[in-house]
Amino acid sequence: MTDINENVAIQFVKGKNEINHPEIRLFRNIDGKKGKAVYKFYKPTTINLDNYKSIQKMYLIDEEGELSTRKIDLSISESHINEVKSTYHWSSEKEFERFMRFAERYENSLN
Repeated sequence: MTDINENVAIQFVKGKNEINHPEIRLFRNIDGKKGKAVYKFYKPTTINLDNYKSIQKMYLIDEEGELSTRKIDLSISESHINEVKSTYHWSSEKEFERFMRFAERYENSLN
């Protein structure tokens, strides 16, 4: 298993941490309750031409548990996966706060 940090990880394949760090953009509605985080991975390490069809979710894992999303878009060339774009949505302030705790832990794990 490839570790970023034992307690904080992003996974597309259960048990294998993605070591390629994503570009992340946050969007929130004007009322602040709903929003999304868009993750872009350029040349991910855990998704390849052999397993991309079996990728069902992106898992955001930390000490509180697991967040996940099924919204995954792949950009594929003849020889490799070029880009993975995954979107995590929240629909309440509580869900946003939980996501932000994960995001802070993930950022801290990279240092």
